[in-house]
Amino acid sequence: MLAGFAALALAGCGNRAELKLAPDQTSPPIPYGREVQPGADDLLKSPAQAAPARNVEPRRRSQDREDDPFDLPPED
Repeated sequence: MLAGFAALALAGCGNRAELKLAPDQTSPPIPYGREVQPGADDLLKSPAQAAPARNVEPRRRSQDREDDPFDLPPED
């Protein structure tokens, strides 16, 4: 049991260093429409559409919804 905790502790301590390509690898091709090859940090950032900001303010009272023109009944 002690060995399990030691292995878990060792797995948790990671090295934080700059990402680099292996000696036998080449960088991926430049994305279409870009002039400069993005770096590792740029590729690791998620775009705003992938992680949108959330409105965490709870509603304090009920509110009437606006009419939604796309909320159509199912067709027969």
